[in-house]
Amino acid sequence: MRELVKVMKALSDPGRVKVLKMLEAREMCACEIIGLLGLAQPTVSRHLKVLVDAGLIKGRKVGSWVHYRLAPASIYAQAMLAALPGWLEADPEILAMRQTAGRLVPLGSSAQPSCCGPAPANP
Repeated sequence: MRELVKVMKALSDPGRVKVLKMLEAREMCACEIIGLLGLAQPTVSRHLKVLVDAGLIKGRKVGSWVHYRLAPASIYAQAMLAALPGWLEADPEILAMRQTAGRLVPLGSSAQPSCCGPAPANP
């Protein structure tokens, strides 16, 4: 029961649901998520931690940055993420965020934003 409650609590916040909707499209760097949500970095970090702890997303370290993607870790997370594509498709906030995200440079491209580029070398 503990896993189910964790997943449901993670989905109870609009900011975290927005993160999941953005990650439907592709993996994203934390800095991109911060920019899309328009929230302070500590707030977004807390949201990401809750989603990771609930087994809904995973992060992978790339230099100094962390890139996040959907990654259901339990049957409850799998069930919720399977339903996610049908949720909020006409919501104005989600549509606006998707439009903005569509203008972002895809991760891994040579024209990647500086916040997601290679980690600075230590002199």
